[in-house]
Amino acid sequence: MAACYSLQLQIQPPFSTSTLSSSSSSSIQSKTNPLYFSPPTQIFYASLKCSAIPSRSTAVTATEPEPVFTSVKSFAPATVANLGPGFDFLGCAVDGIGDHVTLRVDPDVRPGELSITDISGAGKKLSKNPLYNCAGIAAISVMKMLKIRSVGLSLSLEKGLPLGSGLGSSAASAAAAAIAVNELFGRRLSVSDLVFAGLESEAKVSGYHADNVAPAIMGGFVLIRSYDPLELIPLKFPQEKDLLFVLVNPEFEAPTKKMRAALPAEITMSHHIWNSSQAGALVASVLQGDLKGLGKALSSDRIVEPKRAPLIPGMEAVKTAAIDAGAFGCTISGAGPTAVAVTDDEERGREIGERMVEAFMKEGNLKAIAMVKKLDRVGARLVQSSPR
Repeated sequence: MAACYSLQLQIQPPFSTSTLSSSSSSSIQSKTNPLYFSPPTQIFYASLKCSAIPSRSTAVTATEPEPVFTSVKSFAPATVANLGPGFDFLGCAVDGIGDHVTLRVDPDVRPGELSITDISGAGKKLSKNPLYNCAGIAAISVMKMLKIRSVGLSLSLEKGLPLGSGLGSSAASAAAAAIAVNELFGRRLSVSDLVFAGLESEAKVSGYHADNVAPAIMGGFVLIRSYDPLELIPLKFPQEKDLLFVLVNPEFEAPTKKMRAALPAEITMSHHIWNSSQAGALVASVLQGDLKGLGKALSSDRIVEPKRAPLIPGMEAVKTAAIDAGAFGCTISGAGPTAVAVTDDEERGREIGERMVEAFMKEGNLKAIAMVKKLDRVGARLVQSSPR
């Protein structure tokens, strides 16, 4: 039988109360993502304009809303975090792969409680206890913000992303669940509230970082300007430009906590300066649609990748193979083991992927699969609903 837990059993994320104190939130408007519905706060960088989203960690609705649907189905995309030099503060969403969550009002679940009834796909070994499941933690967080006490909910998770892949698997589950609860009750919360709910989940599973869950919810490229208070800046890649990601996932699991433990406690000033300049160049390249510049910056991390690459058999050879095959750049996606390369041509992307797969087998003795995917500009969204 599926486990049920009430909001009173909501576990606290492993960070202090002071971390949770932040300014009131606003959210951005988007023509493509219906979740963005509040007027934006604008930040100007010379002639380049982005929207900033400060978060609200204690957001709650004034009164408990009634469900507007009997059930909803949501989708959240895969993400590429870090993007080379942007460790824990840069990420983007990838189109076509991700997780689905189906949520429904369930009279068999006690009011105010959440039950995870089914997990399918790549996540069959995950716990159905919602307090120890990424989707469950995020869903409960949103329920708490909305003060849901009158109805019980049941959740089904369809994992389209493999665990420990470096493609934001936990963030996709959390994002899809947060969106599903918010949509079921009439879309009452802001984007920043939903990101914060996803952060509670990430903190429990892989660490307090938003470079997966923010782009999973918002789509596109996202810069995390600050964590305390949480402040997010969407980076708009030009619509008329083609950007393709070559994602090569080997049969090797790299748990995020293990890969984070490999990182240095201290770095040199020269490495700090180098990585800062490369991260700045990457942001400029995204905004300008400069793929060559993006790829060059993506490939230039001197702090994180050098520590993680040796833990993934064949990774250094895979990066070399990608660039030799014509990729603009290549790095580790998130904590790995997936390698990500960038190009602007789908056929060339397939060729790059083949060379990367060959390198994983030759140098790392690992089987791998390659995918060529576009940038997801929309983020997590409602894909199906049943009205009351």
